[in-house]
Amino acid sequence: MLLRVVVAVAILVVFVYGLIDLIRTDPRQTKGISKPAWIVVQIVLPVIGAILWFLIGRPRGTTPARATYSHTLAPDDDPDFLRNLELRRRNQAEADRLKKLKDELDAKERKAEGKGTPGTHGSEPGEARGSGDTQGTDEVK
Repeated sequence: MLLRVVVAVAILVVFVYGLIDLIRTDPRQTKGISKPAWIVVQIVLPVIGAILWFLIGRPRGTTPARATYSHTLAPDDDPDFLRNLELRRRNQAEADRLKKLKDELDAKERKAEGKGTPGTHGSEPGEARGSGDTQGTDEVK
C-alpha cells in the first residue's frame, strides 16, 4: 500500500517537474520536435514523455538568461544615480566646510588687521586707510 503511494507520488512529481521545465524553456532551445508537440507528448505519455524530455528535448548546459527589463528604473533604484547622489552630497559638504573655514580665516584676518593698525577702526575691508596712498600694498580700492 505504502509502496503504491510512493510510486504514484514519484510519477506525479516527475510529470509536474518535466511539464513545468518544458513550459519555462524557450521555444527556440527545444530539441527534436516543437515545444507544443513536447507538451502533447508529456500529457499523453506522462512518465515516458518526461523522461524523453529530459533525455532528448531539454537544452543542455545553458543557464537561464537573466531577465532584462526594458523599462527605466526609478531613481532610487538606480545604483548609478545613488552613487552620483552620494558624490554630490559629499562634494557639497566639502565645499560648505571649505567656505566656513575661509570665512573664519577672513574674520580672523579682519580682527588681526583691526587690532594691528591704530586708527583703522570702523573702516571696511577693501577701503583705503590712512592718507589714501596704497602704493606698494596688496590692497585694492
